[in-house]
Formats: sequence, structure tokens, C-alpha cells
Amino acid sequence: MKPGLSLRMSQHLALTPQLQQSIRLLQLSTLELTQEVDQMLDENPFLERAEEEAPSEAFGLDQADTYVSQGDRVSESASTTSSSDDSPSETRDEAVTDVAESWDGDGSVDMRPDDSEWGGDAGPRQNNGEETADAVDLARSMGSLTDFLHRQALSLRLSEVDRAALRFLIESLNDDGYLTDSLPELAASLAGSDDYEQLDELVHRFTVALGLLQSLEPVGVGARDLAECLRIQIKALLKNKPDDAVCQAALVICAQPLEMLAKRDFKRLAVQCGLDESVVKAAIPFIARLEPKPGRPFVEAEQNIIVPDVLVINTSKTGTPKFRIQLNPDVMPKLRVHDIYANALRGSKGASHAGLQQRLQEARWFIKNIQQRFDTILRVSTAIVERQKNFFTHGALAMRPLVLREIADELGMHESTISRVTTAKYMSTPQGTFELKYFFGSGLGTDSGSAASSTAVRALIKQFVDAEKPAKPLSDNQISEMLKEQGIDCARRTVAKYREALKIAPANLRKTL
Repeated sequence: MKPGLSLRMSQHLALTPQLQQSIRLLQLSTLELTQEVDQMLDENPFLERAEEEAPSEAFGLDQADTYVSQGDRVSESASTTSSSDDSPSETRDEAVTDVAESWDGDGSVDMRPDDSEWGGDAGPRQNNGEETADAVDLARSMGSLTDFLHRQALSLRLSEVDRAALRFLIESLNDDGYLTDSLPELAASLAGSDDYEQLDELVHRFTVALGLLQSLEPVGVGARDLAECLRIQIKALLKNKPDDAVCQAALVICAQPLEMLAKRDFKRLAVQCGLDESVVKAAIPFIARLEPKPGRPFVEAEQNIIVPDVLVINTSKTGTPKFRIQLNPDVMPKLRVHDIYANALRGSKGASHAGLQQRLQEARWFIKNIQQRFDTILRVSTAIVERQKNFFTHGALAMRPLVLREIADELGMHESTISRVTTAKYMSTPQGTFELKYFFGSGLGTDSGSAASSTAVRALIKQFVDAEKPAKPLSDNQISEMLKEQGIDCARRTVAKYREALKIAPANLRKTL
């Protein structure tokens, strides 16, 4: 063959650094975006926060005045968010160091804690006389679990050794209020494994301190496992009602393996505990009302707060609702290029300024990609609201089937782009705050030839279960037949899958409960 030249035309997509950054920013959640912005502000000197409000057209807010109307009125609701800084507390490693440094050379124990650790007034802080408080204010007022326990320890008259041992155990608790490490393991972390005399002394001190710890509030703190936590709470109740047969039966039941309790095996529990089956049935609901995680109220409530990216507001004051879709201004970073640095670099040429020119271009790309991210979120959200108008009026029962392909075709985007936009992005609506993925779902066939959304079917199943008779709960077959009466073809296995997704117990357990 003879060599020759030929001309060929082709198209291909090159993932430039700017495009890669745009794709990555699009799939980040609000928290991750905030961290990304903070990191970029630290690394790029040409990027700074704008003191004044960002122009509305920069984030597509000029398009947010898109109104979607519907025949019925929807009540307006607001979603609020708040955040606060975590209060610092002493770590367990510091407590280990303080106790370990108190050992004398002769092997005697000299645990002398810093009294400043237990300084301050005992008891939780109050909410300034407010009658009601939300979860965030309550968690903030109570502080951390360790701080709350340290304040209670002030009222105990203890020796220096017992006080140091109690302080060490408090610092060893996990977030749920459990002492996961055994006392010998905690003692071995302070004393040498070969010094048995020191180990025995520490185990003895920790045993005394454990009894003191388990006497503090919240009841059940300091337990080694769930069974012990339940027993501590039941014993505390028995002090006020020593002759309560249900409490006494519950204490005996919690001494048995919890697998039988979880399976509601009344007959086996009655035989193992030597109790009447009716007493066991009365004790099970009593145990269910106990707190399995004593440290739950002290967990930072801010961690579970969802900040919506999009706000859907009903602006109509008449019978016809009118929804306005807009971005949440609280989640949009206000960034700009540093004017002084950019003007100083303008007109400069040469290899020495090539790196600075690249950093300036990166800052401009970053701002542009963030603007494009919010614009895409707004466009997708507007399309979702347009297709799910009935949901904002009638709730989940009016949800219609929707797949990513429909929104992608309407906006001229790829399905993967829609998937990135709807992941970890939230919308505040008159019906509540939902992830954008919540509005997508498959459809089930109906007698009319149309399709019913799986979300609507799950809401209908929950409605059936809520209205059932407690003494005669509905089985999956009965729910399937009731859905067929509504014109929805839903098999029994599908009903069971939806019921499990809703965390609804089977019919036999619902009857027992």
C-alpha cells in the first residue's frame, strides 16, 4: 500500500478543567458546597466574599418570578433553618493524660483532677423563661452529655480519687450514653498490663465510679449494653412503685435475651420468666416506652437540620393558588474577583505572571460555575413544580409518575445531569421539605389506562393502615384488594415492599402492638 494523506472530520467532547469543575459543583450538597467555597477562598487570593448582596440575575433569580397556578388553594408554610457552633469539650485523650500523670512512683494511686473541669452551676441551663423551644434551642441549652454529667458531679461529695475515676468514666461515654469499653480495658489503658496491683486498684475505683455514674441523670447513662440500660430505668421506677407488678415483670424480662423480646415471643418469655402470659403482654408496651439511648437529647440537633435549596411559596390570597419558585438566598455564596489584585495584574505580561493569570482565570471560572449550578437547580425545580402541581395542593396522594427522562427532554439536558441536580438538594414546599428526588417515581397501571405514582400508592397504603382496626389489622392481601378497588393494580409482593419502605410492621405484629 502506498502512503497518502486524507482529511477526516469528527466531533468529540473534551472534559476541560472548567467542565470538570462544573460537573463536580453540580453534584455537591449545600454543606459540601460551603466547604468547597471556603477552601477556594483560602487557596485563591483573587477570590473574595462580596460585602453587598449578589445581583439577582447572577443566580437566575430574575427567572424566579415564574408562577405556577393551580385550581385549589394551598396554605402557605415556612421552613426555617439555624446553625450554631459546637461548644468545645474535653476529649477522652486529655482525660487519660490527666489521670495517667497522677500515678506516683511508688505505685499508689493519686487521681487529682482539675476542679475547673466541673466548674459552673449544676444543672442544665434554662431557656430564659420561654414556654416553648425547638429542638435546636433545647440541645443548645442543655449542652453536651459530658458537660451535663460534670455539672451533676459537683453535688456529689467524693474523694479526689473517686472524683477523678468518675470524671474518666464520663469522658469515656459514647454519644448514646453507653460505656462501650469494659472496666478492665479502661484500667489497662492507664496502668501497665504487667502491674496487676495497679490494675486491681483501678478496676475497684472504676466499679465504685460506675455505680455513681449510673445514678446520675439521664437515667440509664453509663450502661454497658441495651439490656442494662433498660434495667437501670426500670429499677429507678421501682423505687417509686415497689409493688408494681408490671415493673417487676419488665425487670425479669430484660434479664432474658433481648431476641425473644424483639420477636414478641410471649409464650416463651412467660415460660422462661415464670410469669403469666397476660403479665408479659402488659410489660412489653411498658418496656417499649423506655429510652434506649439516654444521650439522645444531647446530640447536636443542628446535624439533622436540612437547609432547602429551593423555596416554593404560595403567593395567592384568593381561592386559586399561585406558586413562586425561587432559590434560597441563604445558601448562595456571594463571591467576586478581588478588584485590586485583578487591576494590578492587568496589562502585565511575561512568564513570571503566567501563574497569577491562571489563578485569576480559575477564580472567574469558579464564580461562573457556581452561577451555572444554581441556575440549573432553579430550572429543574421549576420543571418539577410544573409537572407536580397537584402535589402542592392535595399532598402525596396526588403525586403523578415522573422519571428523569421527562425533565431531561424538556430542558434539553442529559439524565445524568438531572440526577446530579436532584441528589442532596431539597425543596421547601407548603407540604413540607423534600429532596428533589422525592418527586420522581415509577408508575403502576390503573383500570383507566393511566399510571399511578408509587409515591401516591405508598401514601394510600399508609392511609389504609392508619384507618384500620387495631384488633384486626389489614394483611398485605387485603391491602392489595383495596387498591384494586381503587383501580390500582398492585400485587401483594409490591404491597409488602412498599409497607417495609414505610417501616410499617406486618399484620401480626401490628395486632400484637
